[in-house]
This record gives sequence, C-alpha cells and structure tokens, in this order.
Amino acid sequence: MTALMISPSGVRGIVGQGLTPEVVVRFAASFGYWSGGGTVAVGSDTRTSREMFKHAVLAGLLSTGCQVIDVEICPTPTLQFMIEELQVDGGIMISGSHNPAEWNALKFIRSDGLFLYPDQIEKLISLYDKNVIKRQTWRDIKTVQKDASAISRHLKKILDTFAYQEIARRKFKVVIDACNGAGSLVSPLLLRQLNCEVVEINCTPNGFFPHPPEPIAANLTELAETVKLCGADVGFAHDADADRLVIVSETGEILPEDYTLLLAAEATLRKRRGLIVTNVCTTNALEEVAARFACPVKRTKVGDVYVSRCMREEGAVVGGEGNGGVIIPEIHYGRDGIAAIALILEYLTEENKSVSQLASRLPPRWTIKEKLSLKQSFSDIRKKLQEEFADYEFDLIDGIKIIFPKGWVHLRLSRTEPVLRIISEAKNEGTATILHQRVLSLL
Repeated sequence: MTALMISPSGVRGIVGQGLTPEVVVRFAASFGYWSGGGTVAVGSDTRTSREMFKHAVLAGLLSTGCQVIDVEICPTPTLQFMIEELQVDGGIMISGSHNPAEWNALKFIRSDGLFLYPDQIEKLISLYDKNVIKRQTWRDIKTVQKDASAISRHLKKILDTFAYQEIARRKFKVVIDACNGAGSLVSPLLLRQLNCEVVEINCTPNGFFPHPPEPIAANLTELAETVKLCGADVGFAHDADADRLVIVSETGEILPEDYTLLLAAEATLRKRRGLIVTNVCTTNALEEVAARFACPVKRTKVGDVYVSRCMREEGAVVGGEGNGGVIIPEIHYGRDGIAAIALILEYLTEENKSVSQLASRLPPRWTIKEKLSLKQSFSDIRKKLQEEFADYEFDLIDGIKIIFPKGWVHLRLSRTEPVLRIISEAKNEGTATILHQRVLSLL
C-alpha cells in the first residue's frame, strides 16, 4: 500500500499503479465487513476509470453479503445526502476529487453521511491488511439495485432550503465550469431551475478534464474570460466531484478560494447567528467576518471529516474550508459546492449587490499557496522551524502554523497528494511574500 494515499479523506492512488481493481475489491470487501454486511450506496464521478472501479467495488461489497444501491454518476455531496435520505448503512464514493485525471480514489462514508472518523479508517485498514474477511456463499449473495433519484432529491432539498422564487425573479446570467466532472449533471440543472440564463463550459460528463480539476485561479482562465465576454453576473467552478465551489465576479476576477466560505459565512450569519467551524489553515479573515455578528469561530485539523464532525457536535450554523468547500447543515454535513451556489445566489439577490461589491466588503488578505516535494522528514522540518522561530506563537493542531505579528505561515503534509503544502497569509502581498520566503529559505 506504499503507493496509496490513505486518510479520512479516503484511499487515493494513480490508476493502474497504486490503485488497481485488486486493491479496490479488497478495500470494498473490508468496508462491507466493517458495515456489517448492510446496505451500501455507491456513486462515482466521471473519471474514465469509474466503470472499472465501480464493478470492483460492487464485487467486494456483494462478496460480504451487502445489499448495494448504485446511484451511478453523481457529486460526492449528492451521495452523502442520499445515504441519509435512504437511511442505509454507509456508502462508497469513487472519486479522485481535485486530483488529476490519472488518479482515482475511494471515499468511505458512514450511515450519517460523514466520512469515516480516523479511528474507523484505522479499523478499515486493519481489516484490509489482515485480509481475513468472511465471504458469503452463493446462497447469500444479494443484488445490486439502481436508484436514479439521487440528483433530483438533492436538488429538491436545495430548492426547499433557499429562497428560490426570489432568486428566480433576478434572472441571473451564470457561467458554470464543471470540468467535465459530476457537477456537469447537477449544477446547470439547478441554475435553470433557479431561472438563470446558463452558459455551460466544460459540462460534458465524460471524465476528460479540459484543465486540472483543482478549482484554483491558474485553472480557471477560460471561465473568467467567458464571464467577461458574455456579460454574466457570476461564474462558478467545481472540482471533479463538485464538493468545492470557486467564484468569478462579473468583472472576470477569480476570487480566492477562501472567499467562498467568507461569503457563505456572511450570507448565513446575517440571518442566523452562531458558531462557524473551519480548519487551521483557512484565512483568519473569517474571524473578522464572524466578529461583525458577534459570533465565534472554532478551528480543527484540515479535512472535511474534522470540520463536519465538529460542526455537528457543536451545533455550528455554517462551516467549511478555505479550498472552496462550504458545509451547510440544513442540507447535510458535508462540503457541498452545489448547495453553495444556491446560497451565494440567494445572498446576491437579497443584498441586491454584485459579486464584486460583496467581495469588496470582506477583510483584505493576501494568501500564497504552494506545493513542494518533500526532501526531508516533516518532523525534521517542524523541529527546525520551532528552533528558528522560537520567539513566535505556534499552532500545532495540524502540521505547524507559525503566527507572526503581521501574518502566519502554515506547513503540513497533504493527505490527498504526495506533497508538502505551504500557505502564507498577511494583509498585503508584500508582507505575505516576505513571510513565505522567510520560511521557504529554511527548507
């Protein structure tokens, strides 16, 4: 398993190398055994390896006595929502999310729609390693049922939650870039149901990504240009499984990933005050937004499951991560880029402002995000940084975050890619660059 990335975010690998049908069958059987041979829902994004891995997942689950419900191609948040709707025992999402096309992954979901907790992933890995799963005889193998209602159910929940009639009256013009992923099947449909004029780019769900699926500025130039050319009110971008959302303003400006959560927080808190939960490396502008409404912010380790779990336990009103992931409890406790579209359009409608006007009200921050190949052990890096910056405050919830008087730098090992992530933030570009380079020089 050395070629696999394993974390609460799932089991990821390059197709045909670390991630093979043999590996997938065994993990699926381990999950089937872990879930007690119950009913398991299975979905996938559009990657070209999805059919191969779906049949491997079905075989593994059936071999342990599971009843399987195949909801076919859908976003990860749609499957999470559907698991709760159907009240089944769990689910497996086949999706490499923001990873490049040569990657794929299995995301394991509990009966409550959350990803497996860390101790549960450890149990699953133990079952995989021991490879002593009890298999069913021919008499006890159940069937695979197909359920094509997942997307329509998810959309109905979103429309029932937000002021869709008011949004519909605005007749927004929206450009959507779903990177030919699972969002291609959902977001254009949602936008049309909201009476938007929809301009689709990269919304053919064939798994051939026209650009890297991570929705960052470098990958969204076509979206930005299209928004300007067609005079749209807003542009939206998803990753391959649509659990993230990045926004482009009417001027063609690609807003930083963190802005999605900042706008979602403002949109929520103006109606309902309460706790916001995010991870340790999301912009600290979130505290300033929350302070406007006298609301607290709580931070967790990086990862959907840590934020979701904390939100549920603490009763948070909104949460998410600085990668464009927004969690809206009224829908479900998972990052949901589709529901985030409705929330943002509702906010634009009720404030009667443009995207650029709403963005201009946010606290100014400049963020630098970089990925590096790891050339030394992370423990050595942390020790070196703690020695060099001993006079400053540290946050060690996840990796190491150095808190300077005018900004911060956070380093951690990625759980979804074989890289070291470095994020630096300050109130202006110059300070952020100085802090970033100061830390990089020690690596």
